[in-house]
Amino acid sequence: MMMRDIVALAPRRSARVGAPAAEAARDAQPLPDDLHASMRQFDGCTVLVTGGTGSFGRRFIETLLRHSRARRLIVFSRDEYKQYEMQQQLAALDTEARLRFFIGDVRDADRLDLATREAEFIVHTAALKQVPAAEYNPFECIRTNVTGAENVVRAALRNGVRKVVALSTDKAANPINLYGASKLASDKIFIAANNLAGSLGTRFAVVRYGNVVGSRGSVIPFFKKLLAEGADHLPITDERMTRFWITLPQGVAFVVTALAMMRGGEIFVPKIPSMRITDLARCMAPDLPLKTVGVRPGEKLHEVMVTEDDSRQTLELDDRYVIEPAFAWWSRGPYLASGAVPVADGFRYASDTNSDWLDEDRLAAVLEH
Repeated sequence: MMMRDIVALAPRRSARVGAPAAEAARDAQPLPDDLHASMRQFDGCTVLVTGGTGSFGRRFIETLLRHSRARRLIVFSRDEYKQYEMQQQLAALDTEARLRFFIGDVRDADRLDLATREAEFIVHTAALKQVPAAEYNPFECIRTNVTGAENVVRAALRNGVRKVVALSTDKAANPINLYGASKLASDKIFIAANNLAGSLGTRFAVVRYGNVVGSRGSVIPFFKKLLAEGADHLPITDERMTRFWITLPQGVAFVVTALAMMRGGEIFVPKIPSMRITDLARCMAPDLPLKTVGVRPGEKLHEVMVTEDDSRQTLELDDRYVIEPAFAWWSRGPYLASGAVPVADGFRYASDTNSDWLDEDRLAAVLEH
């Protein structure tokens, strides 16, 4: 299943569709066969999501409530009001029987350890993600993104968790800002954790992808806000700028299938389309002029998710790249048997050289999510 096909998991919304109708339409959407099969891994299990009230966590929890037979789903986050909102939004999905909320911070190792008891799976999404905020508050960024990653690993090992997937970012590849550097450190922690598991058998992997359409802090909600306020132009940082884009349904499906296929130590990178920032602005406001405001400190013109140095350890599948760990015990045999092929030496997967681009029609469809 190609990543572009997973958009079918969420119906397109329009102003004429009320919330109940939209929810019913989403519930009626059948899962692709391989995603449906991957959902079976959660049967009778407990799944913990750190940062579970964020954009990804909400959609991930909702998807598992609708389509999995998980015994319990635990939301671990530090904002009680967001937990209350999420509980109300999901009230119709049998949440009383299966959904649990833990107030806590990944910086708090003891609290995290309590939340992890009896969990078979952890999806780690909690992070400080805003580049300028990380630059201004470096100690806080390190405590959440690096120390928090260590706490998740320790809690998983102490409680015999079966599988852990940590969400990363394109900014961790050749980082030029503290956020990217902290996520690179986090990635290294999760990959190396496989060497600490011993006979416990706990396995850790990382998922790396680009911008999530409509997530908090991304450019689409920012442009929408400006348009709603009657802006007479849209600001863009640089006319050359390109970005990878992934929808929330795509991101959820990718994490679910990564959990199903992981052996421990991989970095999974989805094949997703690129887009020019100027194309996005013109699609959202075709009649407004664009004003170049300059690249912000720590911001890249183009995103890279597989670097040239990574290419020596990268395999290609139909819908993703797999960056292999440099473990003595690692064998690529199972992936090769499933159809994976090594990429060429010096291969680079970047938003400006990507072969898949969002044209106007596809971009308009993405904006409806």
